[in-house]
Amino acid sequence: MTKADVIDEVSRLAELTRKDSEVIVETIFDSIVRSLRVGDKIEIRGFGSFRTRQRKPRVGRNPKTGDRVEVPAKKIPFFKPSKELKDLVNNAAVEPVAVTPPAPATPSVPPTQ
Repeated sequence: MTKADVIDEVSRLAELTRKDSEVIVETIFDSIVRSLRVGDKIEIRGFGSFRTRQRKPRVGRNPKTGDRVEVPAKKIPFFKPSKELKDLVNNAAVEPVAVTPPAPATPSVPPTQ
């Protein structure tokens, strides 16, 4: 699912214009990014939480040349799903899905008599 798909879904379910839905989705994403930039943790009950993790500086290797490369310390965004989300995803995976068998193939050569 892409951001455009999310916007379309919000538009359809909330019966809003696509433009209004786009503003809502963009505002939510911008709020999450702004909070992560300043080091805040975002918790959405029943969905999960977003926060940043600090990575230490390290020495890496250039895969092409094999040279040593200093990789600086950095913050990375991290998402931890809630127990409810994990349960929903796992229960949906085990529910049987009705599959329609394909139609039998018709021969391309007429039968000989």
